[in-house]
Amino acid sequence: MLIDNEIQKLELRAQDIRATIIAMLVAAGSGHTAGPLGMADIFAAFYFHILNHDPKHPEWEERDRLILSNGHICPVHYAAMAHSGYFPIEECLTLRKFGSRLQGHPERLRLPGLETTSGPLGEGLSQAAGMAYAFRMDGKKQRVYCLMSDGEQQEGNIWEAAMFAGKHKLHNLTAIMDRNNIQIDGMTENVMPLEPLADKYRAFGWHVLEVNGHDMSAFIAAIDEAKAIYEKPTLLIAHTIPGKGVPEIEFDYHWHGKPPTAEEGKRFLKEIRTLKGKISHEYA
Repeated sequence: MLIDNEIQKLELRAQDIRATIIAMLVAAGSGHTAGPLGMADIFAAFYFHILNHDPKHPEWEERDRLILSNGHICPVHYAAMAHSGYFPIEECLTLRKFGSRLQGHPERLRLPGLETTSGPLGEGLSQAAGMAYAFRMDGKKQRVYCLMSDGEQQEGNIWEAAMFAGKHKLHNLTAIMDRNNIQIDGMTENVMPLEPLADKYRAFGWHVLEVNGHDMSAFIAAIDEAKAIYEKPTLLIAHTIPGKGVPEIEFDYHWHGKPPTAEEGKRFLKEIRTLKGKISHEYA
């Protein structure tokens, strides 16, 4: 169990990641805002506590694999990687620039530390299941984590992968679904209803947990439970707030694929710094 001081450090890391996300989106003038902000806590947990990885040796053979299926939220992935030491934080400001390693959707061959190229939704779970299956065949102990959106559960490929993973009892595979309830055209339950998600995955042979994606202790405890399940893959349905950390845009689907202006960016950064101060005070 993590002590309060360790939780505080992770929560402060998440706020640093959020600030970097805003800075890079303003510099790029394009990109997605709501999803990356909503997943900052989860990425902080992965890169600063959960993953077995080495930023100085990104191709280390024994590393865990983290697959980002919903590639459009890559600003949070890049920011977490930068803050953990994969590349200089200043490089984040090259997001979406011509020739940059930080493209609008991740390109594996451009940036060491990325495991897959992603963009078309629905593919990541198949890639992750294939990796987990290969590791088990080879007797390897690495774990595979697949981050995916709720909106991409509308893709048929997801369910083929879910069926494959369930059939082969891939206990070394953990999928994390960002259940933020929005997609580019509106709320998921209005565009194409997804529920009951937990029951669907259980029917495909998965162990399913639901967790508050902004509660560091609860999320890490859920990951620990997934590691203890040996007869089936695990899905964590992480309930998150899109735009988390910037109250004026939280739960507003219009911010799914819209970047802040320079003026909005200044205001958003102020709100993030205010929240960071509250976190520091809470644990003082």
